[in-house]
Amino acid sequence: MQDIREQTASSMEDLSDSEVDRLRADTPGVAHRIHLNNAGAALMPRHVVEGMITYLQREAEIGGYEASAENTARLEGVYDSIARLVGSKREEIALAENATLAWQRAFYSLRFGPGDRILTTSAEFAANYVAFLQVARRTGARVEVIPDDANQVLDPQALERMIDDRVRLIAITWIPTNGGLVNPAEAVGRIARARGVPYLLDACQAAGQMPIDVGALGCDMLTATGRKFLRGPRGTGFLYVRDDILKDIEPAMIDLFGAPWVGPQRYELRSDARRFETWDANYAARLGLGIAVDYALSIDINKIERRCRLLANELRAALGAIPGLSIHDLGEDRASIVSFTLHDVEAREVMRHLESETINISVSPPTSTPLDATRRRLPHVVRASPHYYNTIEEVNTLASAVRRISR
Repeated sequence: MQDIREQTASSMEDLSDSEVDRLRADTPGVAHRIHLNNAGAALMPRHVVEGMITYLQREAEIGGYEASAENTARLEGVYDSIARLVGSKREEIALAENATLAWQRAFYSLRFGPGDRILTTSAEFAANYVAFLQVARRTGARVEVIPDDANQVLDPQALERMIDDRVRLIAITWIPTNGGLVNPAEAVGRIARARGVPYLLDACQAAGQMPIDVGALGCDMLTATGRKFLRGPRGTGFLYVRDDILKDIEPAMIDLFGAPWVGPQRYELRSDARRFETWDANYAARLGLGIAVDYALSIDINKIERRCRLLANELRAALGAIPGLSIHDLGEDRASIVSFTLHDVEAREVMRHLESETINISVSPPTSTPLDATRRRLPHVVRASPHYYNTIEEVNTLASAVRRISR
């Protein structure tokens, strides 16, 4: 009991200045620039980079097959690490080359027919939405958008009213690519579970930024990437599939790894989520993903979330004091993604100015969230996304640079 109390007390603490200094020392990139593009791709800790390089060197020295065999325990441990991150069992985790592929493997394993309904959110990522449209065109299913509340956040009560026996899937993005919005993923899960509707949650911007507990979320499937707030390498992602539904779904595409050929006319799907994987993989990248997940867990995700929100709120306050600047973030509970525009200065021009001062941000086009952008008449917006290794001084430096651009 004493250990539990100590752990709870620790989780309520914030990152100290000395801890931030240590984390920055682990991040070579902060010595050269201010990196505020973590919603795009965060700076990797040196442990991730060194682990991948060491593995690749071993491949060069003894061979690819031999290196993976030599590192079997470490590679298998990646599943355990991700399971700890999301609160699942290792058998419910599959790895993928990116989050989009993980999401597609989950979505395209589901079956739809004429009149079936797919419910999604107004801030859904375009890559997911076009998949809905394709399946609707192929099958006669319908795609419907769940109304938002007064704060332009998904309205769980409106969702509840939409549920009937033709709803075959609820699929939402937890934290959209821009706007700082945090959708009520747990409330959606309670409704989905109570009504027996499959629930697919895109957690790309949540993983590594805030705690994830798939049991509390009530989702049947969850996907995420390694390159964003988890600080892993590009080309990595993962899929969680609740074991209760694994027996009912078959991947749209299979190979001998996910579905071994067991007879002349018969194959058998693996019993675990790795039925969604294929035989070959970038093992160095997978190892890097596992190291990144362990690194985040060693810091404490609760501390990370509080640090991210502190920095994002500081940035919003500093930007909000600049004349002619509009912040486009939604909701009351905002994530560490700050979207804004400068009147009379196009977003890509703002990015070019900031690049010249070695400040990394990105630009989010209307095509990334077309329903939301159309509804709010959004142009290209500047997106700044601080992470726990950033400092108050860095977000203020960004604000000062933007102020100079606005003059």
